[in-house]
Amino acid sequence: MVRSFRPALLCAATFLAPLAASAGEITLFEDAGFRGRPVTLRSDAGDLSRMGFNDKASSVIVRSGTWEVCKDANYRGNCRTFGPGRYGSMPGMNDAISSVREVGRPGHGGGDHRPDHRPSPPRPPRPEPERPHPGYPGHGHGGGHRPDMNGAVLLFPDAGMRGRPVRLDREVHDLGRYGFNDRAESIVVNYGRWEFCVDANFRGRCVVMGPGSYGRLHGGLDRRISSLRRVR
Repeated sequence: MVRSFRPALLCAATFLAPLAASAGEITLFEDAGFRGRPVTLRSDAGDLSRMGFNDKASSVIVRSGTWEVCKDANYRGNCRTFGPGRYGSMPGMNDAISSVREVGRPGHGGGDHRPDHRPSPPRPPRPEPERPHPGYPGHGHGGGHRPDMNGAVLLFPDAGMRGRPVRLDREVHDLGRYGFNDRAESIVVNYGRWEFCVDANFRGRCVVMGPGSYGRLHGGLDRRISSLRRVR
C-alpha cells in the first residue's frame, strides 16, 4: 500500500515545485536608499503591524514577482504595484505602507483582478539602476541646481528633495524645536558652508556641505541630523 502512494507523491512534488519556484520576494527598508532595518517577504502580509513594520517602509527592492503595496491593512486604501527593481524612495507612499501582497501569479491570492469600485493604481516610479552611492562632492551633489524656494538651507523629509521642507537661515542647536529632529533625508544648501551634526549642540558626527543639492544623505546622516550651523 505504501508503494502505491509513491507515484502520487512524486507527481504532486513535480507539480508543486514550479509553483514554489515562482513565488516572489520583496524587501522593505525602514529608510530611503535601502538603509535601515529590512523586512523580506515571500508571502502576503495583510497587516504589517504584526511585524512591527506598519507605516515604516521608505524604500523597496523587488527581487521577483509583482507586488501590490497598500496604505491600509488588508490591501485597502491607496495601492500601487511594483515589478522587479530597486526603488530608493517611495513618493506618496513613504512611511505609509500597511499591507503587501504578490499579484499576477496564477492561483495566488489577490491576482490582477480589482473590484470595479477600486481605481487602478498609479504607475510606480522607474526602478533605480544599481550603482554605488557617491560621496559628498565639495560643492554638493547636483551642481548648480537651485529649487525656487527661499532659505540658506532647506531640509526635506524625503529623499530627492521631496516633501515639505524646513527653511533655515541661521544655526539651530536642536531641530527638535522645529519638530524635525532625525527627519531629514535630503538637503539643499543655497549659499554658505554648513555643518550638520547627528547630536544637538553641534556634537557627535558632523559633516560640512557647501552649496548644492543633496538628494540622498550618506555618511551616517540619513534621518539623523539634530543640529546645524554655518561655518563659512
